[in-house]
Amino acid sequence: MEIRVLKYFLAVVREENISRAAETLHITQPTLSRQISQLEDELGTQLFVRGKHLTLTDAGVMLRRRAEEVTELMDKIESEFAEPDEVAGQIVIGEGALMSSGLLMSAMLRFREKYPKVSYELYSNTSDYIKERLDKGLCDFGLLLEPVDIEKYDFLRMPVKEQWGLYMEKGHPLAEKEVITREDLMDVPLITASRLAVQKEIANWLGEDIDRLNIFATSNIITNAQIIMKPGNICFMTIEGAMESFQEGNMVFRPLYPELSLSSVLVWKKFQPFSNAAGRFLTEFKTMLQMNETV
Repeated sequence: MEIRVLKYFLAVVREENISRAAETLHITQPTLSRQISQLEDELGTQLFVRGKHLTLTDAGVMLRRRAEEVTELMDKIESEFAEPDEVAGQIVIGEGALMSSGLLMSAMLRFREKYPKVSYELYSNTSDYIKERLDKGLCDFGLLLEPVDIEKYDFLRMPVKEQWGLYMEKGHPLAEKEVITREDLMDVPLITASRLAVQKEIANWLGEDIDRLNIFATSNIITNAQIIMKPGNICFMTIEGAMESFQEGNMVFRPLYPELSLSSVLVWKKFQPFSNAAGRFLTEFKTMLQMNETV
C-alpha cells in the first residue's frame, strides 16, 4: 500500500465526492476511482457507501484514522530530513490550555525570530491524548497538566502554577466573592474535567468524594463545553489558564480557597532522536528557564 494512495483516500474522505477530490489532486476522475477500487480490493473490504455523497463504512472510518497517522508521520519525517544543515522544519507540540502555555509561546516566538525557517504545529487536547501522540512519534513535545504518568518521558517542570477555581458569568451570585470555598460549591451545577487523575485531586481538596458535588457534566476540554452552551447558573471548575481569554467577555474567574494548584511539565519521549530544529529548541528553552530562575 503506497502513501500516495492513502493521500488519495483521505482527499476523497474530505471532499465526499470523487470528482471534486480528483480536481484537488490534479488527476483524472477515472484514475482516482480506479485507485480507490484497487485499495478496497487490496484490503478486501468496502470503504465507502456510494450515493449522492460518499460516506465511510466502519472499515473506512478505521482506515481514515490510520491513514491520517501514517501520512502525518511521513510528512514529519520529510520535514526533519529537509535541509539538515540548517535549523528549519516543523516542531510539533501538544498542549492544553494552561497558564504555562504563555511561557512556552514566548520561547516559540523567540526561537522563530532566531530561526525564521522553523514553523510549529500545535495540537490541543488532554494529557492522555497528547501522550498517545508522543508515543506514536507524532509530537516532539507535550505540555501536560499533572498529575500524569511521565515514567516513559524526560521532562522539564514548568515554573508556573496552574491554579484551580470557578469560571462563571459576571452576574452569578458567586462572582461577588473573592474566593470560592468548599461550602460554596455544594449546590452549584458544575462542569469540570473528565480526567480521573484530576478528579482525584479535586476530591482530595474537598476532603470527600467528588460525587458529593453537583456535577452537571464533565469535559475533556473545558473551552469546548463553554462554546457549545450558555452557562447561566452553571460554573466551570477548572484551572485558570483553561478559559483565561473568556475573562475579557462575560466570564470571570474566582480561585478556590484553600488554594488548589497543580504543576505542569514539558515532556518528550526518552531516547527519542530529535530533528535539528526540535533539539535546538529544547536546548534554548532550557537556557531560557535557567535565566528566569536567576532573575
